[in-house]
Amino acid sequence: MNDKAKSLALIGAGALLGSGATVALLRLLPSSREATVQSSNEAKSNGKAVLYAPAAEDSGSLKEKNYEVDSADLLKDDIVSEQLTRNIQFFGFDAQQKVTTSYVVVIGLGGVGSHAASMLLRSGVGRLLLVDFDQVSLSSLNRHAVATRTDVGTPKALCLKKHFSLIYPECHIDAKVLLYDNSSEEEILSGDPDFVLDCIDNIDTKVALLAACVRRGLKVLSATGAGARADPTRIRVADLRESTNDPLSRSVRQRLRRDHGIEGGIPVVFSLEKPKAKLLPFKGPNGEEENPSDYQVVPGFRVRIIPVLGTIPAIFGQIMASYVVTQLAELQVHMEPIVNFDMDHYRVLHQRLIEHEEIIYGTSVNVQVDIEEVMYVAKELWHCRSARDLTTKEVGRGMWRSVNELMLVRWDRSKPASAWNLILLKFTEADEHESSTLEDIKANEPEFFTRVTCTLKRAELDFCP
Repeated sequence: MNDKAKSLALIGAGALLGSGATVALLRLLPSSREATVQSSNEAKSNGKAVLYAPAAEDSGSLKEKNYEVDSADLLKDDIVSEQLTRNIQFFGFDAQQKVTTSYVVVIGLGGVGSHAASMLLRSGVGRLLLVDFDQVSLSSLNRHAVATRTDVGTPKALCLKKHFSLIYPECHIDAKVLLYDNSSEEEILSGDPDFVLDCIDNIDTKVALLAACVRRGLKVLSATGAGARADPTRIRVADLRESTNDPLSRSVRQRLRRDHGIEGGIPVVFSLEKPKAKLLPFKGPNGEEENPSDYQVVPGFRVRIIPVLGTIPAIFGQIMASYVVTQLAELQVHMEPIVNFDMDHYRVLHQRLIEHEEIIYGTSVNVQVDIEEVMYVAKELWHCRSARDLTTKEVGRGMWRSVNELMLVRWDRSKPASAWNLILLKFTEADEHESSTLEDIKANEPEFFTRVTCTLKRAELDFCP
């Protein structure tokens, strides 16, 4: 068995024994590669990383090799594949390859953005652009992902790049100490990124970035206010139209609608929890309250601060990274609905189904779901909305009123009312459905037919693996 085969066998054994065992086993053989990857601004913009190797054993200088590694080949590297082995096991090799060859832009590298960028890196994203004009401060350290006291005064973008090069040196990292605005839009958003993460806390800049992403057709995920919150269980991902109890997202929503005609279609991470504190009064050098605008380094940027529990922006960032990575890997993840039914609603839906079966079929003997399974169908499959409702037009009380107009009916009338043969419809839609056939729906509404069929197939796999 040659050295490479032995190395792969030992790495596989190490994966079973754990990371510590993997390191010990790797030390038994000569290194499978002598070169390491240095991420630099000079690396080529096509995502290829230039390899460097030590000039001599007793020299710390680096000498450039005359070959490159394409990001598409990274998973073929023994060290990289072992570092990302848990992701490969979770997604599968081909899906992880999509993550590894992707390009993501993160704008705003504070408590939210630094954690998002860190987990994108650790998940194997092959190319990152990190953008922030600000520097690390002592007060940043309660929520920043990687900064230490020695990084205080360092631009956040350069701080992340320094630490990231030690975690996953194969990633092509470009760091820009830059403020996003109209003049820098092309420099930041060009290059056809697979995803843009908006982790900015300034309304003007945030609105401009989101509008530019919509105009350019770029996928974007936006973080709203993480300050003054303490409850991690109330953090959600939803369309901007659904965000509630968040002054920042409310202002952004209004400005996008007024200035750019954008009604929604932008996913955001936000908290349902009402802020527990407001902006603190600004005190100048003399200790007395002064006009914050007199101290703005950049016009329009907030000087007054809001109290922040460091764990919450970190969770925001982790959620953003998880959302993006699963999107890149094309793994379907169905987010928790913003407005949930309580158990009484599920009981009502179950009872309506029984009554409907008795009226249409003369008996309810073919109802093969209990209340818990009704909850799965309504919540997990149809997100507590009509199967025909692709948009979120109502939230709050308006949505609760629409909930009371829903019922479960069979998709295919020739099959029992099982968890994988029920759709949620409004009363009038249910009547129309009962008067049509699947052949009619397939012929006249092919997109709706395909969407429902795929959703119900997923339910069948969940119940009958």
